[in-house]
Amino acid sequence: MKEIIKLGLILLLVCVVAAVALAFTNELTKDQIALQRNQANENARRNILPDADSFKALDENKLNEIISENKSVAEVFKGYKGDSIVGYTFKTLPSGYGGTVEVMTGIDLEGKVNGVRIGNHQETPGLGANVALPEFYNQYENKSAESEIEVSKTEPTNDNQIQAISGATITSDAVTAGVNIAIDTFKQITGK
Repeated sequence: MKEIIKLGLILLLVCVVAAVALAFTNELTKDQIALQRNQANENARRNILPDADSFKALDENKLNEIISENKSVAEVFKGYKGDSIVGYTFKTLPSGYGGTVEVMTGIDLEGKVNGVRIGNHQETPGLGANVALPEFYNQYENKSAESEIEVSKTEPTNDNQIQAISGATITSDAVTAGVNIAIDTFKQITGK
């Protein structure tokens, strides 16, 4: 019995030391992780709205109003060239096959999708994860925000369709839903 108690106390001590080490490491790295995440978001904004040279978050009250109507909207930024707005970037969080898919969409003031990038996701490697490849997300470029974008399992038959990834239609639909949420939010903000 004495050996079991001794073994239990040693195990407890090891667990406490490990927990303290993890907490300490987390505290040391959390600012750097946040900085890296913000930099990745800024790079994605620059890729999807290349005409902008700076970005400013949408007014917090307006963003909260948008989020109250659609919980899939995570953030909205205005893109500026000098003092003029050239478009908006939207981060949406639609549900895919493996969970939430982070979709960033850039739309210029003419109502044209400038670009789409995929952030964090838990989609199946080799299938749904292929939405993060340029061969897929480049299909959204230059699509009009006048009507919703649709997913086609075969070759697209009209200008506002994209071709789904074979074997990953659910993920393709999720990304397209994220882009369509961005389009709806763009229309809400601009009144177009």
